Amino acid sequence: MSQRSEFDNKDVGLIDILDVVLDKGVALKGDLIISIAGIDLVYLDLRVLISSVETLIESNKESAAKLSSKQLDQEKEELDRVINQS
Repeated sequence: MSQRSEFDNKDVGLIDILDVVLDKGVALKGDLIISIAGIDLVYLDLRVLISSVETLIESNKESAAKLSSKQLDQEKEELDRVINQS
């Protein structure tokens, strides 16, 4: 049986989709340019993050361990040292 026939026979509710989106999180990015006669009038950079608070907190703990302000300060000092040596 193909994967498509498996999905065709399965009912998926909106609550199931919402549960997966909030559990994993979704990031959307897009650009919108409104122009008239070839002249750009408005440029919008659209970024949307849809996630549950729990997912954001968990991901922040992981990234906080990787990127702390102390670590960024150390990297900046190392970069300054390399630049000054040149």
